[in-house]
Amino acid sequence: MQFNNEQHHMIERLVTELDEGNLAVFAGAGLSIAAGYVDWKNLLKPLISEIGIDIDKESDLVALAQYYFNENGRSRLTDHILNEISGLEEPTRNHQILASLPISTYWTTNYDNLIEKSLQKENKLADVKHRVPHLAQTKKRRSAIVYKMDGDIAASDETIITKDEYESYPLKYAPFVTALSGDLISKTFLFLGFSFSDPNLDYILSRIRIHFSENQRQHYCLVKDIEKNKLTDDEYDYQKLKLNLMIKDLNRFHIKAVLIQDWKDITKILEEVTARYKKKSIFLSGSAHIFDIWKQEETEKFLSKLGEMLIHQNYKIVSGLGLGIGNAFISGGIKEVFSSKYGKIDDLMIMKPFPQYVEDKTLRDDIWHKYRLDLLSKSGIAIFFMGNKNESGNMVLADGMRKEFEIAKDLKLKMIPIGCSGYVAKEIFDEVVKNFDEYYPDASPQFLEKFKELDTHVDSPEQLLSKILDVINGLN
Repeated sequence: MQFNNEQHHMIERLVTELDEGNLAVFAGAGLSIAAGYVDWKNLLKPLISEIGIDIDKESDLVALAQYYFNENGRSRLTDHILNEISGLEEPTRNHQILASLPISTYWTTNYDNLIEKSLQKENKLADVKHRVPHLAQTKKRRSAIVYKMDGDIAASDETIITKDEYESYPLKYAPFVTALSGDLISKTFLFLGFSFSDPNLDYILSRIRIHFSENQRQHYCLVKDIEKNKLTDDEYDYQKLKLNLMIKDLNRFHIKAVLIQDWKDITKILEEVTARYKKKSIFLSGSAHIFDIWKQEETEKFLSKLGEMLIHQNYKIVSGLGLGIGNAFISGGIKEVFSSKYGKIDDLMIMKPFPQYVEDKTLRDDIWHKYRLDLLSKSGIAIFFMGNKNESGNMVLADGMRKEFEIAKDLKLKMIPIGCSGYVAKEIFDEVVKNFDEYYPDASPQFLEKFKELDTHVDSPEQLLSKILDVINGLN
């Protein structure tokens, strides 16, 4: 997907907010459609037809829900919602992406539990709040808060759906309005899955209008463009006019609408945000028992300066503390964190030494694979350096480094093998260069030349620092 200027600007801004821990998500029905969730119109359509109304000719869906309630009561509405949503089992790709990112605040008008399930799959604990009393409760060790302001499928009789319920919302659910207003001030929101015909967006804005003032954060909303389909020219022009007026109106709330052509575009945008965010995290894969290319002391000095340089350049470093490699690398990073005012170690470094004392080899291999997968999934770039180890008194190539390369390849990380360091790194370098278009499909000839410099002999490994930085900067 080729991103236009507005989409590109939004993606860059979202990456920055992620990096600073300020991004929040507001999810509408469109986010769950791929999982089988129906939008508002299709949710209500079977019911509204019972009272003789053609829903395709109407736009005020909340009023229609009220009409049905007036005629038939609440029970049928509740049962219908329960039947339509209870079968949603698996989160979509969009849910999975969002859950994998460092987002701690989710708001949604959806009744389903797909956000909670996606967080659970990422081993994150969700603190779900869909009733006013929940707001005063705090779940221990929570990873994220999920505000379900229109209710939850587990309490379908309390969901907000009729006009009367929406109109009374600011009184009955005032703490939710207050909480949302506070988040809108302190966080940057990405509104996802709201269509032009979705009544929720308008009602959300009406609830918080009184709390808005100038100098607010800039928020973003992905809005699906009008499709021509079977519309006449006059119908299409009319719908486009209404859409453009709505987009302009969103500016009052500091919400910038960015158009998409298809709901699938949400996935493509989220994947791009993820890729760009992860490029700020760099994993070092390497091990060394034998230092025969350069002396051990100067190699460790280089690794320390590499860690220091990456932190100074505002990258996060990730390491499993490989033998002879990881300690020096991490030490340099820690030194830079403490000597500069960049923040806490946990914000800038991920250090996870491999568990050594697992007696059963099969179990150990399985644990180590999952361990590698976890570390690499947090990264967007992988540097490969040296790669030898001691096995029964003999120097052999480090098979673990090869495994990390295969995982990185599956995760589509950007590979930076330091070929001149020899061993497994050299093998990986040769493989990447041989299939360069596969690993770097959009690379320029200039980038390829910078990349090849990583295999050029240097008298001192410190001479590699500028070469590595050139390649990294070329990726960004």
